[in-house]
Amino acid sequence: MSDARGIVVAIDGPAGAGKSTVARRVAEALGYTLVDTGSLYRASALVAERAGAAVDDRAGVEAAVRTAVARGALRLDAGDAGITRVLVDGDDPGEALRTPAMSMGASAVAAYPGVREALLDAQRAFGRTGGVVLEGRDIGTVVFPTAELKVYLTASAEERARRRCDELRSKGLDADYAVTLSEVRQRDQQDAGRAIAPLREAADAVRVDSSAMEPAAVVDAIVALARARGAV
Repeated sequence: MSDARGIVVAIDGPAGAGKSTVARRVAEALGYTLVDTGSLYRASALVAERAGAAVDDRAGVEAAVRTAVARGALRLDAGDAGITRVLVDGDDPGEALRTPAMSMGASAVAAYPGVREALLDAQRAFGRTGGVVLEGRDIGTVVFPTAELKVYLTASAEERARRRCDELRSKGLDADYAVTLSEVRQRDQQDAGRAIAPLREAADAVRVDSSAMEPAAVVDAIVALARARGAV
């Protein structure tokens, strides 16, 4: 899987565990390219919404996503500073992908085989040459099962709900802890219970529980693991 450019670092885990922040900082520390695969599924939910397909309409969602991928309206872009972006109709949707509705929508559409098949090649294309950090929910189990380093980054549901509330409030949005905790648990059930590529810990993954850890400590631990596995 690796070449002179480096190894593949796969970071999986439940929603709210801090994967996006940690993956970005790990990529920066290693000088690797970051691929935020979770944004692909959020963008798929957005594509379905714009096409008028409800998230529970499997055929409609799959058709919308396949069409968008085929015509290049939903794709990964190399971006700047080693961070890939997800583009929808040529634009970066930005914060439109980070709403609670898109989070739940991503979990729903990710259960559809047609959606996952349409997005799989896009994810693998960015990792074939090594020197990448990919984060999601099935990177180490499905997308890159031979990745040199697999990390399962997790935290308690309560801590993840607290972080989510803090994030929303920092943006000036209302956030109710009890409601957010319920949403986190519902998302966990959806992700772990889906028939296709469910969220699970790879047998050879290193589990990192960030519940009581500062982000910097999590990053340091994963970078050390990567370098021990041959990262340059």
